Amino acid sequence: MKKGIHPKYQQSTITCACGHSIDTKSTKQNLKVEICSNCHPFYTGVKKVVDSAGRIELFQRKYKKQKDSI
Repeated sequence: MKKGIHPKYQQSTITCACGHSIDTKSTKQNLKVEICSNCHPFYTGVKKVVDSAGRIELFQRKYKKQKDSI
C-alpha cells in the first residue's frame, strides 16, 4: 500500500438521537445518527406509526367504501 494516501483510522464514538452511544473505530472521530439498533422499531419490536395529516384514516375510509359495496 502507498503511504500517505489513506485516511487516519482512529477511535470513534457513534451517538444516536435517543442517547445511546457506541464506541468503535472509524476514519471519522465522532458520528451522530438519528436512529440506531437500540431505538429502531424493527429491532425493539415496538411499532411506531407516524400519521401525517390523517393519511391512515383516509386510506381506511377509502377502502371501507369499496369493501361495503362488494
